[in-house]
Amino acid sequence: MNKKPFERPVIKKVTAGMPSKFGLQVHHEPITEIDGVPVQSLLDQFGSPLFIYSEKTIRNTYKEAYRAFSSRYPNVLFSWSYKTNYLNAICNTFHQEGSWAEVVSGFEYKKALANGVKGDQIIFNGPQKTRNDLLLAVKNESLIHIDHFDELYELIEISKESDFKPKVAIRINMDIGIYPAWDRFGFNYENGEAWDALNRIMHCKTLELTGLHTHIGTYIMSAEPYKVAATKMSDLALGLARKYNHHILYIDMGGGFASKNTLKGGYYPGTDTTPSFDDYAEAIVSVLMKAEFQPDHLPLLILETGRALIDDAGYLAGTVVANKRLADGQRASILDAGVNLLFTSFWYDHDIRPAKPMSDQTEETAIFFLFFMNIDVIRKNTIFPLLKKGDPFVIQRVGAYNNTQWMQFITMRPNVVLIDMNSDVHVIRKEETVDTMNQLEATPEHLKVF
Repeated sequence: MNKKPFERPVIKKVTAGMPSKFGLQVHHEPITEIDGVPVQSLLDQFGSPLFIYSEKTIRNTYKEAYRAFSSRYPNVLFSWSYKTNYLNAICNTFHQEGSWAEVVSGFEYKKALANGVKGDQIIFNGPQKTRNDLLLAVKNESLIHIDHFDELYELIEISKESDFKPKVAIRINMDIGIYPAWDRFGFNYENGEAWDALNRIMHCKTLELTGLHTHIGTYIMSAEPYKVAATKMSDLALGLARKYNHHILYIDMGGGFASKNTLKGGYYPGTDTTPSFDDYAEAIVSVLMKAEFQPDHLPLLILETGRALIDDAGYLAGTVVANKRLADGQRASILDAGVNLLFTSFWYDHDIRPAKPMSDQTEETAIFFLFFMNIDVIRKNTIFPLLKKGDPFVIQRVGAYNNTQWMQFITMRPNVVLIDMNSDVHVIRKEETVDTMNQLEATPEHLKVF
């Protein structure tokens, strides 16, 4: 029989009955397996730290989002936001479910083409599209969402020189009652700039106005602003029908839906405060269905949500490197990951769990990553089990933005694996090596000898 590890005796306050203003008693249920695969076996096989994705969660979350909108509106399309996570296996999972591709750069556009997405199923957003990017998008009959007048003028020039008629929409920013307003991108609704752009497009015979697009912000924790946005988008669409007898094909409401993560400083956990897909769908669809669209000209509703579709499917597993006491006596645990891998730790209080059963002993703990920066912190202060050196941990809901905004710093980026519907494990991005880092560098001959 193995000898159990020593645990120091503690006096712990029993908080039975009603919760305090901080909620119920803290209990960290361990995450010992993901989709039936033990976390420790994944770390043993693929190394620590390790990103893990659940294909089952991706597909189930997508189906839930699609159900919420399609059950309320007859014509709905999701377009996967490549900037949220452009690992090919992740993108292709969404494409298999029926999603188009939404991209914001020439790099992402070419990645979507390489994944096999048809050109006319790519939505091209973003303020920086080069002339070559625009030429490629026009040739492939992609939907180009114009961000500013300079881009509009360039497209007019391209359209006059091309055999193809560019399919365009404009991005619209607006006051939807939240601060700060996202007025950096697109044409403003309130000051008439959006109408100015629409008028110029309608009077240009070489452009085809196909739709209207907005993206009101990120991590929107209320569905109400989407009602305001849908109202103003409908107003523009109906105005085009009245003035030009032109019926747009689609209204693209962008993304911005919140995931279940908890923002730093949040009083309640995100699992309790985040609107559901049904909440967002009801807010948007209720406006579109009440608007005075003719039944045979009801526009296609496009959604570009990324974060809410992928966050729950991603995990970062790793190992405790060490424990120590800070100057004030507080316990601190050091993990073998860093903000270079978990960029979202800057604004989320990520849910971190032990990856094996633990005793009920907990302590007020600071949880640090292993880099030499004071910002390299996942939780400054949390009640946490007493993990020891070598113990495994799991951070959940990390699927959005971490694998597109991660960087190489001090250590190299690790393996990324996908657990498929049959609980088989696939490496979908290999870990970096010194050769990986050096292969893009070139050293002048006079610096090779020292």
